[in-house]
Amino acid sequence: MKFLKLAGALAVSLVALSSMAQAEGELVGVAMPTKSSARWIADGDNMVKQLQAAGYKTDLQYAEDDIPNQLAQIENMVTKGANVLVIASIDGTTLSNALENAAAAGVKVIAYDRLIKDSPNVDYYATFDNFKVGVIQATSLVQGLKERFPDVHPWNVELFGGSPDDNNAYFFYNGAMSVLQPLIDSGDIVIPSGQMGMDKVGTLRWDGAVAQSRMDNLLSANYTDKQVNGILSPYDGLSIGIISSVKGVGYGSGDLKMPIITGQDAEIPSIKAIERGDQYSTVFKDTRELAKVTVNMVDAMVQGKEVPVNDTKTYDNGVKVVPSYLLEPTLVDKSNYEKTLVGSGYYTADQLK
Repeated sequence: MKFLKLAGALAVSLVALSSMAQAEGELVGVAMPTKSSARWIADGDNMVKQLQAAGYKTDLQYAEDDIPNQLAQIENMVTKGANVLVIASIDGTTLSNALENAAAAGVKVIAYDRLIKDSPNVDYYATFDNFKVGVIQATSLVQGLKERFPDVHPWNVELFGGSPDDNNAYFFYNGAMSVLQPLIDSGDIVIPSGQMGMDKVGTLRWDGAVAQSRMDNLLSANYTDKQVNGILSPYDGLSIGIISSVKGVGYGSGDLKMPIITGQDAEIPSIKAIERGDQYSTVFKDTRELAKVTVNMVDAMVQGKEVPVNDTKTYDNGVKVVPSYLLEPTLVDKSNYEKTLVGSGYYTADQLK
């Protein structure tokens, strides 16, 4: 029996060593959009840590939301001899030429959390179930409205969308509207500004200052004689700007209750805002798990094995349906943020103080 156990352990070790040997010397380029969001820093760190643990060399670059900069970084990774590129694009419609050059050099490409559009040279996509993110946000918004404003009818709500050059923004918005539109149609929710649709509510580059300015304008134009009860925000960076705007005109003090404000990415300022009651909820996307899935994809491609995917229908980039692996997002609010974020080791308790 001991011999069998030793033989089994040896076999596992040999497989692991074989995988490491195939990874040895292989360069993986990791192109991230910006360091202005804490989540992308976490993504980059997790990717590098897990790739290096699997035996790969890495080249991690941040483009600081500058499209020409990201294009130059990707071209440079190809020139350096990267075998695989993992790309979280700034603008998913601008990479066609760079990826054509990568394909000509035999480089494989994984779109990371943001779909790369209009190119046949995207091999796989690793992301979260982005439609479900929107569903979770809107469901939480409605739940918060029922809790905080049980006697108000209809509820006054304003909508914010993500960056129009990010394909995910449309999935978030459409997922949310699948929940909210029936309530708008029934008259339970009204949008006093009348601003609906990504062409009107989108926020370029996910910029919190832009969201704050738009919220200022919405309040001054539509809320001199009424109160806003809820704000659909698809990302924590926007939520913080929105919170600054509404608090600036007195919400959260006296009889003026804070509106229900959603978010995404479980960034530390928003978790602290949830603790204070300024933000109602956020959506947690565990970047450690996304990095793990992506490293598994890289490994499979390098070893010539079947690449793990669980969706082959949803993500059409305009040229092809990109085989994808979708992870599950998680709602985080005041009731579960400690268990979900601290309990899992994603943050320490001290980080949230």
